Amino acid sequence: MDDLISVIVPVYNVEKYLVQCIDSILNQTYKNLEIILVDDESTDHSGKICDQFSSNENRIKVIHKKNMGLGLARNTGLENANGKYVVFVDSDDYLSNSNIKNLVAGIKKNNSDICIGEVNP
Repeated sequence: MDDLISVIVPVYNVEKYLVQCIDSILNQTYKNLEIILVDDESTDHSGKICDQFSSNENRIKVIHKKNMGLGLARNTGLENANGKYVVFVDSDDYLSNSNIKNLVAGIKKNNSDICIGEVNP
């Protein structure tokens, strides 16, 4: 079985982008994912969008926390991650379908502890 990968997405007032971001993670060709959405006390509908996705998808875990910024939101995700590896995705970004598969392949090919992906404009 493939290693579990934890995908951490800090969320703050990104309702305009959030559905595309989450859909891009759910549509990965690498399926053994734990998706941790950390709602950093959004004042728009971002938190509700997170909850709607988690009610329909068992791979998604939502954490609602007091607003403390991006770094602490990521740390909260790390504290709750169970995967062998962690991927950070900004909530206003989205991934190509094979993004995580390619990162895992790079780690295994080079026997690495870390793999950094490139951003395409």
